[in-house]
Amino acid sequence: MSLSAPTTLSDVAVMVPTYQGGQDWLQWIDHYQRLRYRPAEVLVIDSGSHDGTAEAARAAGFTVQHIDSRDFNHGATRQQGADCLQRYPFVVYLTQDAWFANPEALWHLRQTFNDPSVGAAYGRQLPRPGAGVLGAHARLFNYPATSRRQSRASIPQQGIKASFMSNSFAAYRQSALREVGGFPAQIILGEDAWVGGRLVLAGHDIAYCAEAQVFHSHDYSLWQEMSRYFDIGVFHQQAAWLKREFGAAEGEGARFVRSEWAYLWQHQAWRLPEAAARTVLKYIGYRLGQSYQRLPRSLCQRLSMHRRFWSSNA
Repeated sequence: MSLSAPTTLSDVAVMVPTYQGGQDWLQWIDHYQRLRYRPAEVLVIDSGSHDGTAEAARAAGFTVQHIDSRDFNHGATRQQGADCLQRYPFVVYLTQDAWFANPEALWHLRQTFNDPSVGAAYGRQLPRPGAGVLGAHARLFNYPATSRRQSRASIPQQGIKASFMSNSFAAYRQSALREVGGFPAQIILGEDAWVGGRLVLAGHDIAYCAEAQVFHSHDYSLWQEMSRYFDIGVFHQQAAWLKREFGAAEGEGARFVRSEWAYLWQHQAWRLPEAAARTVLKYIGYRLGQSYQRLPRSLCQRLSMHRRFWSSNA
């Protein structure tokens, strides 16, 4: 299949929030330009970058909007994108560090919506070339090679996983997104799981499309790992309804730990003590995050990976 004449998906738009994208963003644009199927529009909402991120986006032909970095919010900024792109039936959200891995990635994701029961879909995230063993396992655990469905009927089997989504490579049927009230405005992260849960409870399916792929992974330090789980704990406290409707996240966490240790045993067994330390720090961070309302805001800001959130929220 030739890549010289890309086909436009006329009912699909892409939205990317950016901030100081650097080389990641230039790689994003490079991988975008290899797509065989491209969206009708790419909207970039930039939070005050001063490293040429916005200029590179314009040069690539993207629409660029600017907001102050203090105004960025995981949910509200994505909702701003949905509102600007409401003339398109489907909107795809990516992060600036999630690079398209195959030329038909958007086409595969769009095809899932041919089933009218699908309200949202997300693609497979592959470890980046050179990713560390822990970052690689996290991608392989959450994004398997086989496609699947999540629905209200699957809650007894999947639990909290039935609400699972991705904010790095996911698409929404705009009518379904509006039906459930769009993205929440004042949460620290997890806007994808929030909307995923609302969609499932409203009777929509979520499709995981393993054929639609991006490269996206992280190699977190020990402190970053604890900070990330502190924020997850805050989110689960803010979205307590998810636990009531789908079940607690601890069971899925235990399954992840068992999988991670088995993976390490096969690949880098000498890192098992580090993995054990990470598990303890994740648990401490998560429990502290669930108790954030009883902690000083200054401490929450120090513990958090998303420190800007505490300047004007919570």
